[in-house]
Amino acid sequence: MTDGATRRALLGGGMALLASGIARAQIVPGDETVRLWPGTPPGAPGAAITRKVEARSTDPAHPHRWVTGIDTPVMVVRRPARPNGAAVLLLPGGGYGFVSYDNEGTEQTAWLNARGITAFILLYRLPGEGWSDRARVPLQDAQRAIRLIRADAARWRIDSRRVAVLGFSAGGHLAGSLATRHAEATYGPVDRADALSARPDIAGMMYPVVSMAAPFAHGGSRDNLLGRNASEAARGAASVERAVTADTPAAFLLHAGDDPVVPVANSLALYEALRTAGRPVDLHLFAEGGHGFAYGIPPALPAAAWPELFHAWGMRQGIFAA
Repeated sequence: MTDGATRRALLGGGMALLASGIARAQIVPGDETVRLWPGTPPGAPGAAITRKVEARSTDPAHPHRWVTGIDTPVMVVRRPARPNGAAVLLLPGGGYGFVSYDNEGTEQTAWLNARGITAFILLYRLPGEGWSDRARVPLQDAQRAIRLIRADAARWRIDSRRVAVLGFSAGGHLAGSLATRHAEATYGPVDRADALSARPDIAGMMYPVVSMAAPFAHGGSRDNLLGRNASEAARGAASVERAVTADTPAAFLLHAGDDPVVPVANSLALYEALRTAGRPVDLHLFAEGGHGFAYGIPPALPAAAWPELFHAWGMRQGIFAA
């Protein structure tokens, strides 16, 4: 029996119980949605968490929603017409205070699907919403998501050896944390899926938050993840550039020099750490782009070419297909 079939057999009896949780987790009714945890997620708070979706755009063709109150972390699945076996787990940003669901999630699925790539948008829990062991909460969800993608690879028609992660801003920090800390035991196993690797095969990071300790750390992300009075040791442990090892996957970094929110020094620090460790890394720096330009960047700016750059790099790594 395959890992995916075993997992379905183990959890099948509880699917009716999960249905109400999945429906509650959907942003749009009818979304294909995968709940991460068969029961209560690790470290659940005593008080109820209330979902809130804040619309930041009035354009129905291009919604821009911020999501908070994520009590039921899920993956929203967007499938291509002709899957080629590759998958990307999308990790939207939001400073660990919200999830930028559309700009760095749904708006990215169209170009991925057009290239035959199955896309999974992760609505991960936010550390400041009462969860215990707050610094590990997003990483718990990201590790679990990768394992579930691999456990049901046959269902998604993907190759479990061709699973990428692509994170933006604080989601870039989460992608970097997953790339460097994939083997860390952040939660107790809940089913057979947890025997699978949480290591992404490649990791893309767009204008990422990287360091939680250096002078160029993004203070909002740091405080939301660790708390305002986190120790220097805790800040260092959460700094991606300090956690690079020989097992860190190949990385793609992209940043704009005029970013007013997350200094470009974050990407530079991670680039140097990866090079020092002998890990494959591509770094793309642009003069203009600002922050949060995942979608809607003027096409005249060179940084607008970033999807093509990322896809071409992924093909060179053997993960994506032409």
